[in-house]
Amino acid sequence: MRGILKRSFYSRPTIDVARDLLGKIIVHRDGDQTRTGRIVETEAYLGTSDPAAHAYRGATPRTRVLFGHPGHAYVYLIYGMYHCLNVVAEEEGTAGCVLIRAIEPVANVTGSGNGPGRLTRALGITLEHYGADLTQGNLTIREAAKRDQLEIGISPRIGIREAVDWPLRFFVAGNSHVSRAR
Repeated sequence: MRGILKRSFYSRPTIDVARDLLGKIIVHRDGDQTRTGRIVETEAYLGTSDPAAHAYRGATPRTRVLFGHPGHAYVYLIYGMYHCLNVVAEEEGTAGCVLIRAIEPVANVTGSGNGPGRLTRALGITLEHYGADLTQGNLTIREAAKRDQLEIGISPRIGIREAVDWPLRFFVAGNSHVSRAR
């Protein structure tokens, strides 16, 4: 693994961050165990201009981190049982985030990493990681040891009710860990 991604990586347009996260490595140091996975699928959410985004209606206690410094984690619970990990993008004050949808297990990952709920379970990510600074600490995203040339697929996002046809889902084409579109 190479170095941790700097804040400037995240302080860019959300779509660029979503595409460029493919192939990067999520690292979660939990006690004496380090779990890692290669990001193979993401979705971009475009803040207050995107009716499918949590930030669409503006800042709330739940979404305040989305309007803050880029490079922080936005973790929330869906269906009362699954955590989802998002990465804050854009400049401070402009909401934008990238949902990490799937990983390819690298080390110490148990279970499947395809689908946002399975991914967080496999990496041990919970609501305790809400607001975590991904540029330092126990939960980070790093450059891969080698830079593969990735064939990137693009499609509409999965599992949403608004803006369902927007092509904001990015994935490593042909990777077996990518979620299956319905």
